[in-house]
Amino acid sequence: MKIPQISIFVSNRPGRLHAVCQSLADADINLLSLTLADNGEFGLIRIIVSHPEKAVEILSKAGIVATVTEVLACEVSALKGGLAKLLNTPAGTLQIDYMYAYPTCNDKDIAVMILRFREPDEAIMLLQKAGVKILGRKDLLEE
Repeated sequence: MKIPQISIFVSNRPGRLHAVCQSLADADINLLSLTLADNGEFGLIRIIVSHPEKAVEILSKAGIVATVTEVLACEVSALKGGLAKLLNTPAGTLQIDYMYAYPTCNDKDIAVMILRFREPDEAIMLLQKAGVKILGRKDLLEE
């Protein structure tokens, strides 16, 4: 239930995000989710795509540094307090390095959060025990 996420390190200047997106589009890779953070001179783009292995290869050929990490996609209530409820499970006591929302269109009462846990296997066990639905790669492609 861990899903591959690609982390891309780019210089923080105009056109770099476009170069990433265009490289993926030219290779017929669907960009499913993206978050971008800057750190002064450099940016960190995190993406979930339809074909992660191919994406890393394409980006590498374009001279763009990309690595794959594993994240969890968890369903949460989109209603008030949904994320707080997820974080109130025993998994909420684990180290979460970062999280971001995954876009959904199917159900207005359900949201999907992408979480990078320091201990993903332990997080999976604790989340499942708490009844949290963890989505797999195929689930995200069907959204």
